[in-house]
Amino acid sequence: MAPRLQLCDGESVRSRTPAEKPLRADAARNRDAIVGAARRAFAELGLQVPFDEIARRAGVGEATLHRRFPDRESLIAAAFTDKMTDYADAAAQALADPDPWAGFCGYVRRVCAMQSGDRGFADLLTLTFSVTNPAIEDLEGHRARAYRDWVTIVRRAKTSGQLRADFHPSDMILLLMANAGVVAATTGTAPHAGQRLVEYLLQAFAGGCALELPAPAPRGALVRAMHRSQQTAD
Repeated sequence: MAPRLQLCDGESVRSRTPAEKPLRADAARNRDAIVGAARRAFAELGLQVPFDEIARRAGVGEATLHRRFPDRESLIAAAFTDKMTDYADAAAQALADPDPWAGFCGYVRRVCAMQSGDRGFADLLTLTFSVTNPAIEDLEGHRARAYRDWVTIVRRAKTSGQLRADFHPSDMILLLMANAGVVAATTGTAPHAGQRLVEYLLQAFAGGCALELPAPAPRGALVRAMHRSQQTAD
């Protein structure tokens, strides 16, 4: 089942319930093998890699995989929650930089570098999920935390005059979509192409640029556009 896109600005945190008992040793080993295989497969092939391929790489049966992870969202959450934590932490670190422009550029470069090394993560940054699935609450919470800090990063850089006044936080979605496309097209052939794109764009974002931009697209419209592009890719 493909992830279902939805605009999500809220944060929710999933806590362990008393009913969630520790796994047996063999079950824990299987789970770790599945998550490790999923991370590698997602990084190489993207989020739509078939479950049977992940099971093969993990050395388990597909039925075992489905017992541990009944849907794709649950497996994505297990594979990427740590990386989404790093993504959110990177925004907090950028916000702590005393130079607003250095913080802005450093965050953009870091996120795009995370995309370029992992096709699955590149896909993930241009998706949000249904908030009705508790398995992805932590993941979406980290995304929401990163977005709140990103809005402040943008405001701070604009106030300093180093970021062009008409830059909008939702422009990051356009950047991530563009970088994800470059990553998908050049993986294994021109792995540094995305870096060149990012540096071009950072120059365009700098304050003092004389060229006026059209009005920014609404964030919800951009998310719907990402949804359509994902359905086309599927």
